[in-house]
Amino acid sequence: MIRYLECKNGFYEVEKYSTKVWVCVMRPTPEEQIFLAEEFGVPVPFLKDIEDNEERPRVEYEDGWRLIIVRVPFKSKEQENLYSTVPLGILTSGEKFITVCHSEVEMMEDFVKYTRRKNFEERNASDLILHLQLSAAVWFMKYLKMINYEIQDAEKQLQTSIRNEELLELMRLERTLTYFVTSIRGNEILLQKFHSILKQRHMKYDADLFEDVEIEMQQARTTANVYSEILAGMMDAFAAVISNNVNVIMKRLTSFSIILMLPTLIASFYGMNLEVGTTIHNPKFYVVIFLSLLLSIFITLFFKKKRWL
Repeated sequence: MIRYLECKNGFYEVEKYSTKVWVCVMRPTPEEQIFLAEEFGVPVPFLKDIEDNEERPRVEYEDGWRLIIVRVPFKSKEQENLYSTVPLGILTSGEKFITVCHSEVEMMEDFVKYTRRKNFEERNASDLILHLQLSAAVWFMKYLKMINYEIQDAEKQLQTSIRNEELLELMRLERTLTYFVTSIRGNEILLQKFHSILKQRHMKYDADLFEDVEIEMQQARTTANVYSEILAGMMDAFAAVISNNVNVIMKRLTSFSIILMLPTLIASFYGMNLEVGTTIHNPKFYVVIFLSLLLSIFITLFFKKKRWL
């Protein structure tokens, strides 16, 4: 889908393209990619690169275009609570400003709404790129907070669990955090290189905004690293907890087996050795029942005292 966004105290959608309009492309079809190449002269190889979900952050120049790839956080709607990162392509040439992403990321729509709330005024393409990088860092922090809630929920379930599902869930979250750390680190390297290019080419940019982006990215990376380390230690600890929970259950089942074995043993002796009948009218029957209950109660109290039950 191609949207044309014009900045008038925030970005608002317009029907037709004109100068200084942001061309926002989300999940482009093959026809829309051809349209971008023919109408705006967008390099086709770069469009193909953005399709690769493993593409690393970078900035390069080609045929008068400044081509940037930023890793942004993404939450899949098809699979519940599946977090990942995807590449966002940013292309600028003269007054042309185009972004292309092959996933429907929440960050883009949220950024547009943010510009309207703050009466955003676009100064230059470089500042808009920095704003998008800042928005990516903010959304990394939002998703990290959600992941932390999921870790806490899994921790509560693991305390009494004997299944592997909770550990598998923690493994999925650990993998997500690894992707986040790698992507954020790549974005930091991209930011430093972008800053270096701006200074070398004497291009205008907001120094305070750059500092905000740098700080937000560092905070996101630090948070992701902390959560990853906590999660790794938690998985090791709860692997032992699950094993211990299984041992406790086996111990209780063994105790119940022993308790039930004693009445069975007495009943067996009674059935083999009693000479006069085996009906409930025989007084010896009640003696056997009494002895069985007495021994069962005694062994139960003994197990409880030893904390085996």
